[in-house]
Amino acid sequence: MPAANSHRENGRAIGLWGAVSIGVGGMVGGGIFAVLGEAMALSHGATPAAFLVGGVIALLTAVAYAKLSVAYPSQGGTVAFIDAAFGSNLLSGSLNLMLWLSYLVTIALYATAFASYAGTFFGRHHGVLLEHGLISFAIILPTVVNLVSAALVSRSETLVVAIKVVLLAIVIVFSASHVSVARLAPGHWGDPLSVISAGMIIFVAYEGFELIANSAEDIRQPARNLPRAFLIAVASVVLLYVLIAVIAVGTVPEAQVMAVRDYVLAVAAEPALGRAGFVLVALAALLATLSAINATLYGNARLGYVLARDGVLPSRFDVERHGLPLTGVLATAALSLVLANMIDLTDIAIIGSASFLLVFALVNAAACRLAEPIQGPRWLHALGGVLCVAALVVLIGHTWRSNPAGVAVFAGFVLISALFEFVYGRGVRGHFLKRRY
Repeated sequence: MPAANSHRENGRAIGLWGAVSIGVGGMVGGGIFAVLGEAMALSHGATPAAFLVGGVIALLTAVAYAKLSVAYPSQGGTVAFIDAAFGSNLLSGSLNLMLWLSYLVTIALYATAFASYAGTFFGRHHGVLLEHGLISFAIILPTVVNLVSAALVSRSETLVVAIKVVLLAIVIVFSASHVSVARLAPGHWGDPLSVISAGMIIFVAYEGFELIANSAEDIRQPARNLPRAFLIAVASVVLLYVLIAVIAVGTVPEAQVMAVRDYVLAVAAEPALGRAGFVLVALAALLATLSAINATLYGNARLGYVLARDGVLPSRFDVERHGLPLTGVLATAALSLVLANMIDLTDIAIIGSASFLLVFALVNAAACRLAEPIQGPRWLHALGGVLCVAALVVLIGHTWRSNPAGVAVFAGFVLISALFEFVYGRGVRGHFLKRRY
């Protein structure tokens, strides 16, 4: 059985609620602001159910992460679990790059959401040039901050998370009495396949709870606090998202959704709070997306640096200046700029959700394979894996009928990841890496 705790307890700095805040902060970023309108356009009155469907899969996957994190505490997180279950091979090597690319997609998603909400301050019919300018600004500003003083924003992340959650709670409380229950009735629902597809398109909004796993070595009483942190974080965000969906569906007329879907949450605040509510939510979205881009930019740059140090990526990524992964920051920013300005919001959400469903399917499979050493319920981990795969199939099937280009881009991501590991791993390194964590 693997050692679950190789560090002394007094060396651990993060308690239960600190771990919960990591998970909540990772999830309640720009995702909910970006994808709510997409879900409403597809599932209509069943949007709360769509968020619940995605939440069930997230909860099952969180159980797998909790069990694996206790048994294999490591900064490697997801990749360490795949390594432990299947060994270091083409699969685990490809997953490294797939994760790195997936985080590029989330940065692009947040930048697009920033542009949508920021654009409302310039008039709701602003031009394409301004939109791309705002998208680029949303990535360039955090890049400069990372290059100058990333630690400043890092220290303020807890405050930013608190502000986002409080503002969303204010919208929920004050808007509850303005909800039209009739709009939530089954007669206004999309068909079952559309509801499930909507739940999968918005699944990227649940991405982020896995970051708790990367901090497992620093969490006090991990056997007790890690499972609680994962479940509390995911369950609370599922509840938050379902309530937000109820407010949005119940206050925004269905005929208006398509026109305002890129910033529908701000419009949902207007019936109860007026223009001030719209502005508050828009400002919260700008703050949330910028902080999420900053954190993801640094985290992905650090991931690129670690992968280069371990030989997964070329050595030019292994460049650090004053504790900053310089090449990783610049490469992450540049590629995110390309993705954000070339792919529309729907495609970005689909690619991001599909990528993380694939990753989470592998994590559930890892937990199932390691059920005995991690003392996990094999049937539950198997169910989580099957649901992730089924959700991915539904998402790809729906997208193929409505937007085959989105499927092609996702397939390209998978193919690039596998080909790079095969060519670079065999041709440059000459072998697949031994276990690194």
